[in-house]
Amino acid sequence: MSTHAKRERLLLADLLESAGPEAPTLCDDWKTRDLAAHLVVRERRGDAAAGIVLRPLASRLERVQAEFTEKPYDELLRLLRSGPPRMSPFALKQVDEAANTIEFYVHGEDVRRAQPEWTARELDPVFSDALWRRLETVARMCGRRSPAGLVLRRPDGQTAVARRGTPVVTVTGEPGELVLFAYGRQAVARVELEGDEDAVAKVKQADLGLGGSTA
Repeated sequence: MSTHAKRERLLLADLLESAGPEAPTLCDDWKTRDLAAHLVVRERRGDAAAGIVLRPLASRLERVQAEFTEKPYDELLRLLRSGPPRMSPFALKQVDEAANTIEFYVHGEDVRRAQPEWTARELDPVFSDALWRRLETVARMCGRRSPAGLVLRRPDGQTAVARRGTPVVTVTGEPGELVLFAYGRQAVARVELEGDEDAVAKVKQADLGLGGSTA
């Protein structure tokens, strides 16, 4: 049975292919080639990928990622599409779904929304609900560096508290847009913010997100 993560993997690979290796992304100064290399290293080189979250290993990650960046772009996309090697934790369906659904969705939007005159992707209700459930799980981690209390709210009124505190900023939007906001893509997320004006301005500029796998 197909999973959300598998679908998002293929959609992301298609976006990367259509954009070409030198297109901009929303990941700082990364081009699409850099993003593709990051995704492949994350799944296939666990010895280096640990540097995403462990600072002492960051230099090793940089070296390995630089090596993968030099690989032919077509090869990187082939490796991304084919998925992780059999012995990788990501090869387990449950791990893949939990770790990659948001990862691939966000990075797909990193490619899409970095292009001129981009248009928003319309998400089906089932996938939107899946993103919301995952966001509820990680909201506190995403919002831990928020400079104010932070509440994420769907249009139907469901909420997830990303950070407790006052003043409170409430961010309202569809699940896909809330995911982008919570993962540090505030500038492109189509959401509405309510709260103290100064707090809203600070939240818009805050370094939100996990600070880890979703670069």
